[in-house]
Amino acid sequence: MLIMRSVPEDLTAPARIRDAAIALFGAQGYDGTSVRAIAAAAGVSPALVLHHFGSKEGLREACDSWIIDEVMGRKEGLTTEHDLASTMQEWLADTERFRPSLDYLARTIVDGGETGARLFAHLVDRTESMLASQTEAGIVRPSSDPRMTAAIVATHGLVPLVLERVLARSLGDTGLSSALIARMTLPTLELYTHGLYADSTVLDAATAALKGTPSEGAP
Repeated sequence: MLIMRSVPEDLTAPARIRDAAIALFGAQGYDGTSVRAIAAAAGVSPALVLHHFGSKEGLREACDSWIIDEVMGRKEGLTTEHDLASTMQEWLADTERFRPSLDYLARTIVDGGETGARLFAHLVDRTESMLASQTEAGIVRPSSDPRMTAAIVATHGLVPLVLERVLARSLGDTGLSSALIARMTLPTLELYTHGLYADSTVLDAATAALKGTPSEGAP
């Protein structure tokens, strides 16, 4: 599940440019958005955009960094049950505020390419760090493969964004609304907290099968 943190209002020129770029990149894609359009949306000149960020690519890198921080929050704020619950409540209570950021994240990763791969890798890095902190705090069970667990958790968090329309339609909704997110919260946490299977039969079978897999190149 993606965790959003509340951020203070920031009305400086670089922040307005960044927010405009996130909204336009998320709605139209990177290639479909010009520096001129971003400048117009931010109420500044194209020259000021380049002054602050150097280039359109530099602006995108700044957007990537901002999105990662906004989505994952600060890991030190996610090591107690109270802080985690508070962060989730803030997100659920203000879904529309984070809509441009969510659209940006989904589009960038779905579009593929080096930027999407880098953004996803960064997301996995932050997820792995967060899970490590929570494991140390006794909130999360240790994993046999922390990096893979982080990749799976990050992927699960992105699924509702990437498959928003078909997911919402299957549940009788029109989009990733606050009501749908609220409905998704408890089943997701039940799955993470209690697991899906009632016993270890499937896990034991998979473990045995993997141990019995011939090594590569073996006859």
